[in-house]
Amino acid sequence: MELRIRFPVDDEVLSALHALAFGSSPGSVEPWAARLERHALTWVGAFDNDTLIGFVQVCWDGGAHAFVLDTAVHPDHGRQGIGAQLVARAAEEARAAGCEWLHVDYEPHLTSFYVDACGFAPTDAALLKLR
Repeated sequence: MELRIRFPVDDEVLSALHALAFGSSPGSVEPWAARLERHALTWVGAFDNDTLIGFVQVCWDGGAHAFVLDTAVHPDHGRQGIGAQLVARAAEEARAAGCEWLHVDYEPHLTSFYVDACGFAPTDAALLKLR
């Protein structure tokens, strides 16, 4: 397995991986490449040979705060530490860019992943649904 930073994104491939990892039905192709170029500080892909098997992106405020989004690992490659390696490399990239804080929001069933495996400290947070 190889980690690649800011790799050239194939929208179809990343859309399919995202759907599989998040348990939704594949179908629509999202404009990942354009979105990442415009909004992301960085993104990291995990590749098995040249096949994308994992992904994470980091968005930021242009200053001290960065945000982990879309951590995804293909179900056939789950529970091997790939997600934690992706997040660790994303954290390194955010630190190198001068960020002081790396935030992540997650559902309760992912607490052990983000807190135990990735080293995040749990915090209180709030969310406002817009749509």
